[in-house]
Amino acid sequence: MASERKFVTENIRRHLLKEYLMSKVGRAGFGGLDVQRTPMGTRVTLITERPGLVIGRRGEAIKSLTKAIEEDFNFNNPQIEVQEVENPNLNAQIMAEKLANALERGWHFRRAGHSTVRRIMESGARGCQVIISGKLTGQRHRTEKFKDGHIKYCGQAKLDWMAQGFATAKLKPGVMGITVQIMHPNAKLPDEIEIFPPPAEPAPATKPIEADAAAKEKAEDQKAAEAVETLKKSVSPAGAAADVAAKPKRPRKKKEGEAVTPADGAPQAPAVPGEEKKAPKKRKKKEAPAVPATVQAPTQAITVQEPQPLVEAPVKKEEKKPEEPKPAVNTEEKKEA
Repeated sequence: MASERKFVTENIRRHLLKEYLMSKVGRAGFGGLDVQRTPMGTRVTLITERPGLVIGRRGEAIKSLTKAIEEDFNFNNPQIEVQEVENPNLNAQIMAEKLANALERGWHFRRAGHSTVRRIMESGARGCQVIISGKLTGQRHRTEKFKDGHIKYCGQAKLDWMAQGFATAKLKPGVMGITVQIMHPNAKLPDEIEIFPPPAEPAPATKPIEADAAAKEKAEDQKAAEAVETLKKSVSPAGAAADVAAKPKRPRKKKEGEAVTPADGAPQAPAVPGEEKKAPKKRKKKEAPAVPATVQAPTQAITVQEPQPLVEAPVKKEEKKPEEPKPAVNTEEKKEA
């Protein structure tokens, strides 16, 4: 029981010291208090909005505070250190004191609460809550809450990231209690998980076998491209006509009874007597159909030849056999018979 009473007594003494400093350093903007025991004595860190008012001219104000702490609260060799707040709008105790002063000056509680919340959120806080309780509009006590952003009400996240400040405003109807809770801008909640990408693996060194395979693939692609170009030239109408013109015509076999035309172009008599030579009918050459340019590359080049026109063979007329003369019959012999 002795150790437990010692802890309780120490906490009560620190709380009384905090209330005393709040009353003495109210105009400077009290933002917090930290008490640490050291081998050299007790270090008291005071956080204020305007440290110049706490120190005073030539350090007179801070000397009087040090003397009062040592005599009234029985701290061994106290040393007061004053720190300035980086951003007063993110300090819950300072904002509670400012809200209480605004209510004492006559501001409407709803206007004062909304303006406080807006100022805190514009400073970068993740969330805040302002609670004003007391006789707000009538003789009956009630509570009004103003909140914005993300707020934690319990758990380890509240203990780590939620700062709380309390102040009182003394008005004619009675005393109003003001509580301000602010979540720190750098708060990291348990449900926020950050996934880091895996480290990039170094590319393996290329082997000579892979280099040979790449060279072979390149050579095959080049051969395929050449085959495609050859096929396009051969399939195109201009290329097909050139191939047909370049190839000599083979002589046609002559049929029996057909007139022979010499090389100089002079006509000869027909082979069969009484038969006239008929000029063969020539057919028009069929144009090669146009082939689209997009043709897949075959493994080998293909040469397309245009079919040669067919020539109709002359029709042979049937030969008329000469009639044999009938033998003459002598009428005189008939009579004698």
